[in-house]
This record gives sequence, C-alpha cells and structure tokens, in this order.
Amino acid sequence: MRSLCLLLLTASLLPAQKYNVGRPPTPEEEKAWDISISPSGKELPPGSGTVAEGKEVFSRRCQRCHGEAGKGGDEAALAGGQGTLTSPKPLKTVGSYWPYATTLFDYVRRAMPLKDPGTLTPAQVYAVSAYILNLNGIIAENETMNAQALPKVKMPNRDNFIPDPRPDTGKKAARKP
Repeated sequence: MRSLCLLLLTASLLPAQKYNVGRPPTPEEEKAWDISISPSGKELPPGSGTVAEGKEVFSRRCQRCHGEAGKGGDEAALAGGQGTLTSPKPLKTVGSYWPYATTLFDYVRRAMPLKDPGTLTPAQVYAVSAYILNLNGIIAENETMNAQALPKVKMPNRDNFIPDPRPDTGKKAARKP
C-alpha cells in the first residue's frame, strides 16, 4: 500500500517536472507522509496514552466539534450507535461501525484536529484513541493504549465486513455452505 501511494505521488509529479514546475519529494518528505497504520498495527509509533489523558486532550482539542463525550456536535458523533446499523437510520460511530482500533489511531493522527491536522503527538493520539474506545464501552477506564495494546482491541463490528476477494488483497471471499 505504501509503495503504491509513493508510486502514485511520484507519477503525479512527472508532468510537473516536464514543464519545469514542482519538484520530487525529498526523502524526509516521503518519510513524513508514509505514516499509514495497518490493522496489524506493526507501523504504530512508540508512545502510550490513558483514558484520563485522552479525556483532557479531547476536551481541549476535539469536544468543540464532536460534542461532549463524543456524542456529536458540528461534526459526526464518535460514540454511541451500537445496535443501530440494521435500523433505518444507522449511527455509524467508532464503536458501532469501525472494524479496527488501529484505524482510529491512523485517522486521528493524520486528519485531526480538522483545522490543524497532524499536530497531535503519538502520546496524545494514543490517549484520545483510548478515550474514544472507552466512551464506546470497548475498553475499561483504567486501560492504557500503546503499540502493543491497540491492535489487540476487538472492535464490536470487526466481523461484519465482507472480505474483498480481489487477488491483490491477499484475502479470500467468504464462501456460503
């Protein structure tokens, strides 16, 4: 996946170079952009954060948009929604829909806060992830999230996705008996 992203980035610069505009990314820039986290979590950075630390970061950096306790505000709700996915108005939150806790870390790390993305430290991202997982009843209040603990979190909706049968994904489609 990373190689594909870098290939596409490089390919997109070729026309610019032909017309003497732009430049190829430096190795440092490539490294800064290469921060994808897979479901296995093998790419997670060092650091850790607790639910209590996450609550404090959330109140300062996230609550304005996502509402108190992640129940929604100007932006989407992050908590709640369990049991609504088959209803006429499903509430797709981290706790009701997302398949992997590592996806939460990846998304918060690269896209939040909305007006200042990428400014949270790894420890803050682990802490906010822990807080959001706790709000959804997925982890206990005394748990700490880090590179070892986060990939082990079993999300409630993890098993309700259909595997992608394309050969390039390395996964096989579920077969009906």
